Amino acid sequence: MHNPSHPGEFIRRVCLNPLELTVTEAAEGLGVSRNTLSMLLNGRFGISPEMAIRLSKGFGGGPET
Repeated sequence: MHNPSHPGEFIRRVCLNPLELTVTEAAEGLGVSRNTLSMLLNGRFGISPEMAIRLSKGFGGGPET
């Protein structure tokens, strides 16, 4: 059975790593706390509608992505 990765893993791999951004730098750019982004990237939080909009503005694409 297919076990998809958490969205936070995808964000780290596709958005942060290629740009060589730290969690702190990405959090500042998105306008969220470092702790909030860290919790998302580590699979402890899901993506809220507000976070989806912030991510789409920060990294491109649409909130649905």
